[in-house]
Amino acid sequence: MTEAHKNSNADQVILVDSSDQQLGKMEKLEAHRQGKLHRAFSVFLLNNNNEMLLQQRALGKYHSGGLWTNACCSHPRPGESTDDAALRRLREELGISCPLTMSFSFLYHVSLDKGMFEHEYDHVYTGRFSGTPDVNPEEVADWKFTSLETIDDDLEIRPYLYTHWFHIAYRRLRELPGFTNNL
Repeated sequence: MTEAHKNSNADQVILVDSSDQQLGKMEKLEAHRQGKLHRAFSVFLLNNNNEMLLQQRALGKYHSGGLWTNACCSHPRPGESTDDAALRRLREELGISCPLTMSFSFLYHVSLDKGMFEHEYDHVYTGRFSGTPDVNPEEVADWKFTSLETIDDDLEIRPYLYTHWFHIAYRRLRELPGFTNNL
């Protein structure tokens, strides 16, 4: 893929059906305005103490700015595999390179702020990282490692501080038997 082709695809998402079969592509903001189903991924990282890396989305993000979420979430570009996109965005947002495992996928549709919708076929990746992220301030306002018990409590007490997709994916991860041992 040429550099010009990469740049032309940078702000596009892959439209899919409910089985994650590619249907086409669309400009990212337009897909979120229209609530079109598209491919996405979410990366969850645990450190050696089984604390989860959370990021606070930059305030300038086009939706969900200032909310806490998993380590990284985004969309593959047209022509890019979801595996490659997850590794790329983890480097771009947090300066992290580590092995990832695809754990599960789920489909969801929610109304967001600013007249936007998330309608995603979300691939959830997990991995281990115990270092200090090198954050991109255009993407990330803050970060922290947090115990799973603290997250469990916080989601009950202050659910409004977290992204919609984090609630769904995190609960599914917690339901996986021994998921912390399998990373």
